[in-house]
Amino acid sequence: MTGIDAKLARKLARVGLTGPRLEAGKLGSFLREYIDKRTDVRPNTKRNLEQSRRYLGEHFGEGRAVRSITAADADGFGFAMKAKYAEATAARVIKHARQFFTFARRGGMVEADPFAEVKPGSMSNEARLFFIDRTTAEKVLAACPDAEWRLIIALARYGGLRTPSEPLALTWEDVKWDLARLRIDSPKTGERWIPLFPELRPLLEEAFDRAEPGTVHVITRYRKFNQNLRTQFTKIIRRAGLKPWPRPFQNLRASRETELAADHPLHVVTEWIGNSAPVAARHYLSVTDADFEKAARKAAQSSADTANRDSTQLDSGKTETPGNVEKREVVTVPGELRREEPIPLTGVEPVF
Repeated sequence: MTGIDAKLARKLARVGLTGPRLEAGKLGSFLREYIDKRTDVRPNTKRNLEQSRRYLGEHFGEGRAVRSITAADADGFGFAMKAKYAEATAARVIKHARQFFTFARRGGMVEADPFAEVKPGSMSNEARLFFIDRTTAEKVLAACPDAEWRLIIALARYGGLRTPSEPLALTWEDVKWDLARLRIDSPKTGERWIPLFPELRPLLEEAFDRAEPGTVHVITRYRKFNQNLRTQFTKIIRRAGLKPWPRPFQNLRASRETELAADHPLHVVTEWIGNSAPVAARHYLSVTDADFEKAARKAAQSSADTANRDSTQLDSGKTETPGNVEKREVVTVPGELRREEPIPLTGVEPVF
């Protein structure tokens, strides 16, 4: 039954006329119950929902009654998030708050979603987009402690893989040496195929030669669920004499997509990377120094070509301007003599 208020719904449920409805209880218990029910989301999404739950609990108090939160309260939460955190973080949390309270409204816990008119803002953050050029990538690879770390980093930078999930899922069955392709079984987006890029082949061959007979996964170490690859990766970057950049693995992947987009159609690149054109434009693609250098070279070449063409025309002395008259050959009907006479240059319309 829909379209009835929470009080009536509870009365009907008590006498068995409707199914049980979520109680409009305390904020903390409601949010935990909602997240527990979301068995359809992936672990990373669940972690983000948990983070949003914490922010809401800290702001309102976990003991706050869900139905007591008003639209003005929601506005205040939005203002506080945007004041304290990056725009992308605030936007994600506000969108999650909308999800929470939309669920509460559908369950009859509140009359309306107090967050319905709160503007979340953009989830993209250009300040955290960082292009890692090949020179930097090679320095990091040289600082790696072992072959598997080199391969993890190369799969992100030159293969565009989501790390750590996609490299850890990669098996030797997925490496099609004869086709020069890799099958990526992404926990997030499912199956896709990428070329066996020349930057990856020697590192994969090295790992294959080192692998014990019967080994299934390409990456055999660092497979523990609670192992923090980011912390170790940051140490490797510092060991290379570099300053760690924001979102270290994400920006390796974004750098590869930017690089590929310069040489291939975007629909091909997004198929390889495993995202969409709008997502690539908002979160992955960046303008690099190479783009400016390429534009400058094209401009210089264009100027040189124009100068050469003008010089050639001046040397030939055969330029034409409106009103010029040149001597041109005219072929008459058969039997008449050939003659040459001046013919004025006119347009296609007859002149009377």
